[in-house]
Amino acid sequence: MLYMTQDLLASRFKLIKNSGCEVLPLGEALQHLYAGTLPSKSVAITFDDGGYDFYRGAYPVVRDFGFPVTVYQTTYYSDFPKPIFNLACSYLLWKSRRHGLQAAPELGIPREVDLSSEVERREVLNHIHAFAEQQNYSGAAKDELALRLATLLGQDYEAFCASRLFQLMTPEEIRELSARGVDFQLHTHRHRTPKEEGLFRREIRENRRRLEEITGKPATHFCYPSGVYQLDFLPWLRQEGVTSATTCEPSLISAATNPLLLPRLVDTSFKTSLEFESWLDGTGALLARRPVSARMNHD
Repeated sequence: MLYMTQDLLASRFKLIKNSGCEVLPLGEALQHLYAGTLPSKSVAITFDDGGYDFYRGAYPVVRDFGFPVTVYQTTYYSDFPKPIFNLACSYLLWKSRRHGLQAAPELGIPREVDLSSEVERREVLNHIHAFAEQQNYSGAAKDELALRLATLLGQDYEAFCASRLFQLMTPEEIRELSARGVDFQLHTHRHRTPKEEGLFRREIRENRRRLEEITGKPATHFCYPSGVYQLDFLPWLRQEGVTSATTCEPSLISAATNPLLLPRLVDTSFKTSLEFESWLDGTGALLARRPVSARMNHD
């Protein structure tokens, strides 16, 4: 599930509860599925990334309903408590959309731009991202770049950081929710899926090591960041002991589904209650159009 208000999330949970569906923990649901013992109307609920908004906004709803949930948690920005670089820069540019921006070669911005244009904002963001990659900036250096952008735009970066917008849960928050029953699983360390085997497998290993250090529990289920996957990834995941991997392909799961290519409904605030209910009774899957899987990486 993606960003939505507490009220909307609660309304979704009410629909699940009233539908007669049985909500199962992810691992248990998959065990029953492949053993042929899964109840006919079963749901597993997952959240991606592990943002602070889950801790502050979603978890209280989860707690009130008592549903088991899985969070696919990326870990680099959990240990580096700053806004996620790309999201922070995008937000800062959007906040200044009524203004222009002068050329700033020190940020990778080659010319003056009109920030009222979404196309121009996207171009600026691409320039900043490319500049940071060319300079091989660390997380700390990228954060300094975001600070310089905020200063150039006349925005209070310290207040922005204090709001914890676009930040992940800290290790302490993850540990707290894990102790309360939230299941934390793999989402790569840096929220990326390198096409080179060694780098890809390192992302899984670093993510697992950190999660297991924090929660003291095994992490064997995985979600492809941003839904990005290639078939080459499957044997690499198997070699890393990953037992399931979730995509963003819209469909229902059956016993014939490859456990490393699990589809799901990605819910957003743009979906109507009727659309959501149609997935609970199975008709939504019949009408879904399966998109061509993305083949590029996102940082």
